[in-house]
Amino acid sequence: MASSPTTSPSNGNGATKAAAPRAPRRINKPQHMNGPLYKQANSNVVLVRRPKRKNEGLMKQLTRWFVDNQVGLSFNLLALLFLAHGMPRAREHTAKYFTLSYYNPGTGNYGIGWADGHLLLFCIVLFTGLRAATMEYILAPFAKSQGMQKRKDITRFSEQAWLGVYYAVFWPLGLYVYRQSPAYMTLRGLWTGWPDRELTGLMKGYMLAQLAFWLQQMLVIHIEERRKDHWQMFSHHIVTSTLIYASYRYGYTRVGNLILVLMDVVDLFLPVAKCLKYLGYTTICDVMFGIFMLSWLIARHFLYLMVCYSVWAHTSGDNMPNGCFKGPKDNITGPFDPPTEEGILYMLEPLWDSEGIVCFNDSVKWAFLSMLLFLQCLTIMWFTMILRVAVKVLKGGAAEDVRSDDEAGDQEEEDEFVYEEAKPLEEEVGVEDIDLKNWERRAGVKRQATSTTGVSLPGHSDRKEFLGRIGCDKHVE
Repeated sequence: MASSPTTSPSNGNGATKAAAPRAPRRINKPQHMNGPLYKQANSNVVLVRRPKRKNEGLMKQLTRWFVDNQVGLSFNLLALLFLAHGMPRAREHTAKYFTLSYYNPGTGNYGIGWADGHLLLFCIVLFTGLRAATMEYILAPFAKSQGMQKRKDITRFSEQAWLGVYYAVFWPLGLYVYRQSPAYMTLRGLWTGWPDRELTGLMKGYMLAQLAFWLQQMLVIHIEERRKDHWQMFSHHIVTSTLIYASYRYGYTRVGNLILVLMDVVDLFLPVAKCLKYLGYTTICDVMFGIFMLSWLIARHFLYLMVCYSVWAHTSGDNMPNGCFKGPKDNITGPFDPPTEEGILYMLEPLWDSEGIVCFNDSVKWAFLSMLLFLQCLTIMWFTMILRVAVKVLKGGAAEDVRSDDEAGDQEEEDEFVYEEAKPLEEEVGVEDIDLKNWERRAGVKRQATSTTGVSLPGHSDRKEFLGRIGCDKHVE
């Protein structure tokens, strides 16, 4: 078989030599290059452009593959689930993934249990697919239509716009749930009626969807490019997810709903401000940043601390009974003293047993309060960074959030490819192995009957010259 243009001269046996060693990778783009496959202007060397990967291990390759296939994986899983749901025998099992479990016809409310994990998993997959699809097919094209060119800016815009869409839905929903609860506009109402091991369908769906979102966010920050505040954000997501889950299992959904409303209103303004910045609306961005800063101060440092105070001051006396209870809603027994022989393990039992012991005392109070105050410390740290941005704006600069920049900083997109010499497609053969008749039939070349050279090629004189052109210059009789 003939070799590529990089074939070396033949050896003395009439067969071509092995290809030269592969050229080392080239980081900078060669001159006279356009497109993914290149041929240098003054050389026969062919170069191929490949994405540059720096020390990628197996886990990094898996995460990159998952990021590239989020949409397909998510919606294929959901399609398989709905397809299985069409089978009558499977409906009893598949219905748990997209309906609320533990409905009580007598009260019209819902209990809690392990089957809630099916809906939780469904929401995580759904959020993953919706996020990736919305960013890739709606938000990124919109960003490009507005003149954005850099991949980093398009990605950042799409991420922030998705968060804006999410909070634009769930903050009003959370506010509506709060408006319907007995705790509306009264902190003491957060604790009345406990222990109640059932909740309304609206509250249950809201809490599970919020928990799914924060669990999915923990996945997102590990599979995508890391930010400078990666570990602070990861700690925030862990504590937030733990508080939502614990408040759901302990029956403190009213206070959990209120805290989510206070947090989400701030996260609604921040993505809008960032999107305006990427779109180039600097003045409106600065105004929105001022609204965001004011909402942060009021919601996360005044109203939030009022809720923390309520945890400390209003969880005693007539508002909330202290002690332990056990059993389902229609057969709750208690209060009784905590089982001291188990140490503090009794505090964890509600997290997996919906009818087991559930207690409230000083130990439980400070366990919840310590996590809430930890979140407050994180928000104070971030607020100091926000104040720096505010000072910069007052001095005439532009509002720019530096909390979530890449760890690696800005990099030019030209550095994302390497150029390496293409491997020649070559096989060592002798002259006797070359089947000229088959080649003539494939190439459509007609042999001249009176030719002394045996083969006639356009632009070539004889068979010997042809063999020399393909690297076989052994004398032919």
